[in-house]
Amino acid sequence: MAQGGGGPGRLGLAMIIKRIYQHERIWSLSNERFEAAVALLAEHERRNDPTLIIGIARGGVRLAHHLAARLQIPATFITASHNPDDTIESPATGHVTVTDIPTIDPAARILLVDDICGSGATLATVTDLLAVPATRTATLCRNVGATHHPDAWVWDVADWTVFPWETAPPDVSPRPLPFPHRIRTRSEP
Repeated sequence: MAQGGGGPGRLGLAMIIKRIYQHERIWSLSNERFEAAVALLAEHERRNDPTLIIGIARGGVRLAHHLAARLQIPATFITASHNPDDTIESPATGHVTVTDIPTIDPAARILLVDDICGSGATLATVTDLLAVPATRTATLCRNVGATHHPDAWVWDVADWTVFPWETAPPDVSPRPLPFPHRIRTRSEP
């Protein structure tokens, strides 16, 4: 449940905010595996008949574009920031700043997407702000420490992930995420 946290578009969450990092590796997602994950998510979400995809900028923008093309529905975007910066293993703050909130028909069937569900704070905050009953959430990755789970995701991770639209730090040799074979859900993690 969201509660006021310091002005318009900034919310604090009444949930435990944590992420788990095992400090064993940095994961990387290749374009090939990204496309395979998009295909799995599109096939899974097709049965829910979404009418609009909302990508959370920055990480959810590319995913939203690709899913919208596969499902042949429109996409729009919302900007939400949870991390104080882009530092690897940046701590979860519990405060999410949201801007560029689109006007959405309350009868829409929304698929809200992001690259990762780190703690769950961003997905929970944006879902609450949209206030559209038929909102589902999907991500590429879910941190195993997340307290709020998306409706669908592809990989569970316990270390930082570098996505195709990001650059790995020069002193890091990321390990590739395994090829995706299935979707995980709240009922079948």
